[in-house]
Amino acid sequence: MSKAPPPPDLGNMTPQVVLETNMGTIVMELDREKSPNSTESILDHVQNGFYDGLTFHRVIPGFMIQAGGFTPDMMQRQSNRPTVQNEAANGLKNTRGTIAMARTSDPHSAQAQFYINLVDNDFLNFTSETPNGWGYAVVGHVVEGMDVVDAIAAVQTSTAGPMGDVPVEPVIIEKAYVK
Repeated sequence: MSKAPPPPDLGNMTPQVVLETNMGTIVMELDREKSPNSTESILDHVQNGFYDGLTFHRVIPGFMIQAGGFTPDMMQRQSNRPTVQNEAANGLKNTRGTIAMARTSDPHSAQAQFYINLVDNDFLNFTSETPNGWGYAVVGHVVEGMDVVDAIAAVQTSTAGPMGDVPVEPVIIEKAYVK
């Protein structure tokens, strides 16, 4: 009789989140030490199944791919978690393969959405605690599946409708879980 796997160590300083997509698997390692609030937000959304069935709804080759907010029919899924105080002054940079928190023009509005940098995006880094300087908080990096990230970046997108850069064929997060 085989034993069930142990539950994930949610106190781990570098927890790994697995995204099983319809294009392959991506494993992200989060940095709880440098981005504690952002890490907790992502882990809570994962543990509650929030990301399951959502899409990579914004794909911009040579820039980033974004997920965590929309279903395949482009209906927004609302998070019930509070927004996260911007942690972009943590020393982590928006370089290729890093995961960062997406937000609105309010620097402290990140919640569930995140993006994966396809290239070094220095202009997204923290420079100062000013409206134009906050930047976007990096919370971790891809440890497996950059080939999948690059394949997602190569899908055909549409510029029709209110939101551009949407994949014509949905790229779906079928299951997200803590490794």
